[in-house]
Amino acid sequence: MSHDQFEVLSNQAVAVCAAAYFLALLAHLAEWATARSVPATATAEESGTASAAGGGVDVLERVDVDTDRVARFARIGVVLTTVAAGVHLVAVASRGLAADPVRVPWGNMYEFTLTATLMVTIGYLLLYRRFSLDWLSPVVTGFVLVTLMVDVLLLYTPVVPLRDALQSPWLVIHVIAAIIATGAFTLGGMCSALYLVKERWPNTREGGYLSRLPGLDALDRMAYRTQAFAFPVWTFAALIAGPIWAQHAWGRYWGWDPKEVWAFITWVVYAAYLHARATAGWKGRAAAIVALIGLATLWFNFVGINFFFGSGSMHSYA
Repeated sequence: MSHDQFEVLSNQAVAVCAAAYFLALLAHLAEWATARSVPATATAEESGTASAAGGGVDVLERVDVDTDRVARFARIGVVLTTVAAGVHLVAVASRGLAADPVRVPWGNMYEFTLTATLMVTIGYLLLYRRFSLDWLSPVVTGFVLVTLMVDVLLLYTPVVPLRDALQSPWLVIHVIAAIIATGAFTLGGMCSALYLVKERWPNTREGGYLSRLPGLDALDRMAYRTQAFAFPVWTFAALIAGPIWAQHAWGRYWGWDPKEVWAFITWVVYAAYLHARATAGWKGRAAAIVALIGLATLWFNFVGINFFFGSGSMHSYA
């Protein structure tokens, strides 16, 4: 295949994976909508009373059927998300193969966002069974779908060769680490956001989405685990690999470029979050707010810098 054909393949794969994410989102919404009719608990006394009234068999059958439907919609959603991730991977790989010469597929904001959303999905799928993340499914698929739409509509850039500043193996190391950390921080931020929502509305209808989320302590632990994993990866990306790449590209390790400053701000916020958790015992609402502030600085660094600082950043191309 020619480079132009690989670019077309990448664009088509993005459209296909977006459609698959949309169908996965619909499946998970159907899963949770169906779950609203399934009692969270059912006692033998209730079943016996219903049976005595002549409707016991119907009630039990309806619960069984609904439970099966919930599980079926959940499986369909996960399968569609897996398919979407596979096509998403094709989109990322063919994007790199479309360049002449072939290069890594993260030379601009469009490509970085395309790859970072893939990492969010992969992280979710890897953790799905271990931590029973069915409750996170609609959030992940919705987030990835919306982000891909924004990426295509606002950030799309035709394939071009890498600039001279990007011709370094340290770029590969730096950006891979940044993408992994971004995916993990984003998953942790989703858990923190759900924590705040559930805390704000604790008494929701039985069977609804919020009532079926894990407890507040479980949400808090999940957020902490993902962000504790992401922090050392981000430290390596922003404070070790990044400066080494900068030395190769521009002859200085640190130049107070806007993206460098915001990468450091992100590091400080998450360092404060983890330090407070370890020493002051910060948990719950305060920790969730700090984590979301960190996530906001992270995504502003990747997207907002270009819009607000433009050519004032040496990283304006990415």
